[in-house]
Amino acid sequence: MIASEYIKIYNEYKSTLEQKSPAALNQLREAGAASLEKADFNTFASEYAVNYGLNLQRYTISKDPYKLFTCEIPSMSAYVYYVINDTFYSNPAQKQLPDGVVITSLAEAARTHTALVEKYLGRQMKIDTNPNDALNAMLAQDGMFVYVPKGVRMDRPIQLVNLMYGKVDMMAVAHNLIILDEGSQAQVLVCDHSSGTVKYLANRVTEVFVEKGAVYDHYKVENTQGGMTNICSLLIDEKEGSEVVSNIITLHNSKTLNNIKASLTERHSSLSLCGMCFLDGSQYASNESEIVHYAPDTTSFESFKYILDDESKGNFYGMIKVMPDAQKSSSMQTNKNICISDKAQMKTLPQLEIYADDVKCNHGATVGQLDDNAMFYMLSRGISEKEARTLLMSAFVYDVQEKIRIPELRDTIRRLIEKRLRKEDSKCVSCGTCFPKI
Repeated sequence: MIASEYIKIYNEYKSTLEQKSPAALNQLREAGAASLEKADFNTFASEYAVNYGLNLQRYTISKDPYKLFTCEIPSMSAYVYYVINDTFYSNPAQKQLPDGVVITSLAEAARTHTALVEKYLGRQMKIDTNPNDALNAMLAQDGMFVYVPKGVRMDRPIQLVNLMYGKVDMMAVAHNLIILDEGSQAQVLVCDHSSGTVKYLANRVTEVFVEKGAVYDHYKVENTQGGMTNICSLLIDEKEGSEVVSNIITLHNSKTLNNIKASLTERHSSLSLCGMCFLDGSQYASNESEIVHYAPDTTSFESFKYILDDESKGNFYGMIKVMPDAQKSSSMQTNKNICISDKAQMKTLPQLEIYADDVKCNHGATVGQLDDNAMFYMLSRGISEKEARTLLMSAFVYDVQEKIRIPELRDTIRRLIEKRLRKEDSKCVSCGTCFPKI
């Protein structure tokens, strides 16, 4: 029933969508609509049932987003860009980019770099089988576009600030496209925020293409507030000798669904996929991943950790597939969780599907509580119970923090995690108020 309502909206505003969007984005719309119309997506209704507003007419906010809101990592120099709801806003104060690098709105890139966008856009989406991908294909009109040409190494990280901002219940549907050409190198930090007390839903798809010998770091930090449903898909395609490091951190949220799919399609490509979730109250976070080894001599490492308190709920589903041609590949997957409260719930399902006979693969999951012996030892040394719990929880996620390869970001995340574990305000130091008033 819910899917049919969105199809009705699409049919009513189809001409508006096509007029205000470039051809490359419009080419995906019919496939998305057809998929929603014919498929029975039972999971679709629960997230999309609210009567959200959609910015189909492409109205922009009247305020300068770069003055409205600040999300800075102390001591980290970055190329900073904002997407407010589902619209990319260029940064007039941005420093000059390295030669050949393009960072702009996806809508603009589809007009000025048409061949490049058409070559990559939508290639990794599962429009026929994934309802979130189908809706994104049907309604997305903008997002961020990044292209790093052959051999270029970015001299500083790229920071994308996603801010949900409005006075009424609102949905944002955005599509990001990131392309690293051969031998290039880039780091992208995505920061998710929300403002006000209305209900928001974000449906964001990020496609990343890492060509031969390229190195890419992708970090996502969510610090949203109540009323926000955050649905994010990270789709990664790796070529020969490429290297990808990703760390997905949920500091504060309401409901979060992260879907990560990575394809190691050529020899000697490697992936490190990590994540941390800190949940309390009635918060919910799900991380579902699928890593597919298509080629021989490929490597993947995956580690997600959750700390849950009160009546919060977590979910981890991890699938690693090693295809028949992926001989001599190696993969390790772990999911470890601590439930502070007896009412907290964690569901975990790590899985392996191996179709090759010369591989090294292992996986595992644990759900438990803080170590009583460690607590007793620290209490016997005069450490308060509250401080002992904080220290043990910090130690629990330490190895995942260390996977962050931007030192300034790693230090900031460590401070924010300590605040979060102490039930203190976990806003960034630079934010006078992390959630601006409407």
